[in-house]
Amino acid sequence: MIPAEFEYVAPTSVEEAVRALTEAGEDAKVLAGGQSLIPVLRMRLAAPNVVVDLSNLSELTGVRDDGDSLLIGAMTTHYEVQRDHLVHDHARLLALATDEVADPQVRHRGTFGGALAHADPAGDLPAPALAMDATMIIVGPGGRREVPAAEFFVDYFTTVLEPNDVLVDIRVPKLTGWSAHYEKFNRVAQAWSIVAVAAAVRVSDGTIAEARVALTNMGPTPVRAHGVEEALVGQPATAESINAAAARAAEGTNPTTDGNADAEFRSHLARVLTGRAITAAVGA
Repeated sequence: MIPAEFEYVAPTSVEEAVRALTEAGEDAKVLAGGQSLIPVLRMRLAAPNVVVDLSNLSELTGVRDDGDSLLIGAMTTHYEVQRDHLVHDHARLLALATDEVADPQVRHRGTFGGALAHADPAGDLPAPALAMDATMIIVGPGGRREVPAAEFFVDYFTTVLEPNDVLVDIRVPKLTGWSAHYEKFNRVAQAWSIVAVAAAVRVSDGTIAEARVALTNMGPTPVRAHGVEEALVGQPATAESINAAAARAAEGTNPTTDGNADAEFRSHLARVLTGRAITAAVGA
């Protein structure tokens, strides 16, 4: 199908983008790679009057070292995140999850910030961002503000972003020396996760010293598996300890029933995939 007619705006600064969004009001959409927005426009599931394209904003691209964290520009493509040495060295979980995003064509065009702002519950990047305690840096008419990942995702395809806000950077704390794994279960014909698990652990002398675990598609937003984390810390990195902790993976979740799986099966997958992800991360 052909999208409905809209005005196209290509700002050259963040301030200009915020101004264009403010002037357009709630009838505007941000184009940040377009791998989700373009299909929606073509199916006329959205018909904005104005589309604001951020592709000219080079200031929003790249990965930068920021002391104890990384700053990843919101318009950095998945392909660039995949291959960045800082991400591989200090945010291994993010690199592994990005490998699972869609296909090479999408990874060359889609952006890290665009995927987070889209907030698809079956998307592969919100859960790793949550597990790594990432912070979203947002610019709007009122200036700049920072929102933790735990507060950024609100509901299905919904975040705290206002219609005239621009996500500019994502701050990702360094987990240097941590092991990580992203375990995903999906239909072969589709890349969307039915359930997936993002796990990062720090092992010291055979004991799990710290753990971060988050779940994809176990509710309207990514879910931190605090029960699993608590059960892992201080325990030996053995199959027995990991399986005991993974049994708590579905605690506090709200999985849906749809054409891919019912809630009970999703809960089962969460437990199984959590065990696999942690086992792969620690090499047990």
